[in-house]
Amino acid sequence: MPKIEKEQLVNGFKEKTERLGLTPLINEVKTIITDFNLLIKEEKDTNGAKMIREIIDERFERRGEWIKKQTGDVDWTKCKIINGTRVCVGVEIQLSARSDLVTRDFIHLRNAMIAGNIDVGIIVVPSDRMSVYLTDRVANFSTTIKYIHELRVEDLPFLIIAIEHDGPGIALIKHEKNPKKRG
Repeated sequence: MPKIEKEQLVNGFKEKTERLGLTPLINEVKTIITDFNLLIKEEKDTNGAKMIREIIDERFERRGEWIKKQTGDVDWTKCKIINGTRVCVGVEIQLSARSDLVTRDFIHLRNAMIAGNIDVGIIVVPSDRMSVYLTDRVANFSTTIKYIHELRVEDLPFLIIAIEHDGPGIALIKHEKNPKKRG
């Protein structure tokens, strides 16, 4: 099973989730992103990260009650009612795109918090080590942490989670972005 290699809590994330009773949803996210087998070829730029993203998306769908949004919004949200109050978590999965697109994830989560649609945000990225084995330019933990300060979002409650694969395996298939461009 993939493991959580590192976590970075930002601006009272833990305190807010405990106060609002969101800890079970946070634990559910951690189970979704770790409770499966993930073996990859341990060779630079060898594995297609989109396949990992598809596995994780399918796991959110199967879990139920997670709402998936399309491009331009938070990837996954789930709410629960506690003593008549609706509280919500937003999750961005950044495993299969250029590293600079994690900035959009912060913006999606920030906008959803400002709009009152979620209370806390989570961004899931590959560990620094695992990112080397994925298609080039994918986000990693260190890059994501750097963006917290560059984007000036350190005043919002975020959790950044870096996942690490189980160990060596066969290469995950790379998906071509635009096969017509090949000569």
